[in-house]
Amino acid sequence: MKSLTNRRSIRVQSLVLPLLLSAGLCLISGTLMAQEVVTTLISKDLAEVPGKEILMYTVDFPPNHSSPVHRHNAPVSLYVLEGSVVMQVRGGKEITLTPGHSFYEGPDEVHVVSRNASSTKPAKFLVFVVKDKGAPGLVPVK
Repeated sequence: MKSLTNRRSIRVQSLVLPLLLSAGLCLISGTLMAQEVVTTLISKDLAEVPGKEILMYTVDFPPNHSSPVHRHNAPVSLYVLEGSVVMQVRGGKEITLTPGHSFYEGPDEVHVVSRNASSTKPAKFLVFVVKDKGAPGLVPVK
């Protein structure tokens, strides 16, 4: 009987330990891999331009954060509020923007670089988009 209890104990330990380690790694990696935070400020139909809407939002980039390659299928302007960000559209030069700088990307451009320039400080920027009503604001590109 004691042998059976020991085997169950070993079996439980062999299952529980990896689960605890996995949970701990998920918590650690979740903290280390913080995601950007998008806060919508306004989303409004443009009565003067049927089928179009404006979208204005802020984006908070944690240190070391970068967005995947994407496009907006709409003209996009951004204005840096805090920190510094590195931006580049396909075929363009990589540029570093600091507070007060702005960036434009056309409706046909692919945004290949969008990252926080700092490994220690967050960054925040304001985005303004005029897009087709109901269309996604961001489309991932492979």
